[in-house]
Amino acid sequence: MSATTSITDDAGAVERTRALLTSADTGRRRTDRAMTVLIYGAFTLAVIPLVSLLWTVVVNGIERFNGDFLFTSMRGVFGGMDMGGAYHAAVGTLMITLTATVISVPIGLLVAIYLVEYGRGALARATTFFVDVMTGIPSIVAGLFAFALFTIFLGPGAKLGIIAAVALSVLMIPVVVRSCEEMLKLVPNELREASYALGVPKWLTIVRVVLRTSVAGITTGVLLSIARVIGETAPILITAGVSDSINFNPFDGRMMTLPVYIFSQYRQGPVPCREDALDCLVGINFDRAWAAALLLIIIVMLLNLIGRLVTRWFSPKLR
Repeated sequence: MSATTSITDDAGAVERTRALLTSADTGRRRTDRAMTVLIYGAFTLAVIPLVSLLWTVVVNGIERFNGDFLFTSMRGVFGGMDMGGAYHAAVGTLMITLTATVISVPIGLLVAIYLVEYGRGALARATTFFVDVMTGIPSIVAGLFAFALFTIFLGPGAKLGIIAAVALSVLMIPVVVRSCEEMLKLVPNELREASYALGVPKWLTIVRVVLRTSVAGITTGVLLSIARVIGETAPILITAGVSDSINFNPFDGRMMTLPVYIFSQYRQGPVPCREDALDCLVGINFDRAWAAALLLIIIVMLLNLIGRLVTRWFSPKLR
């Protein structure tokens, strides 16, 4: 009889414990629901401005976003003529950004390698401090620095694509350093020690093991730094100026970029057309500005998409 009673008591204890574990406290349930509502509300508040921005740009820029706009320049276009495009601005944006990338990526990557693999003592601390300071430099200051630097060699008033590329590289280098540094720190020390145990020199370990393991994160960081500077206007306006012609050479003459093109078209404002003028469009400058903004957003989206694909393709595979 006592054994049966004991088994019954044990079964009752198990049932009570199960009920206690599976049932939720009313207060906790209300708190969980409230936090869920707050999280979804914060997400909605963050998405609404983004969606509104994209919708506004698409609606206002899609009408003029066509082949003529993408493959013609503003050479010989004036007034309210229903022609002209942003081909020269797109070329200038790509050339200046590519030149800035060629300058900043090797420097930023080497500085990150030094800080992670070799940096010790006062020099490493000073380098980290100045990288942090450079991260907060306003873009206009970078443009003034590049302008002043090249004025020493080329004289006052010089405006070239290479000067704009140097200004953008000043903004890119700290971003590249920080992103690459964090990616290199994520590489396990066991991989380095295994390479050293096999007699591989340190420089070869960095090239073959460390960089190979973190190549996906480094590439993503570089692409994000490009997306960060591709929309800069102030330093380009100071260093590269404004041009209506197509220029593929950053070392020869002024170059136009998409942000400066948007600014210049918006600044011109409505075109004063005569009432009897049939080929004059009052809002043509605004239409070109919206279409160029749409093109710039598409380029930035493509860069972010490429970064995601690189992360997926080149990240180390877990077996």
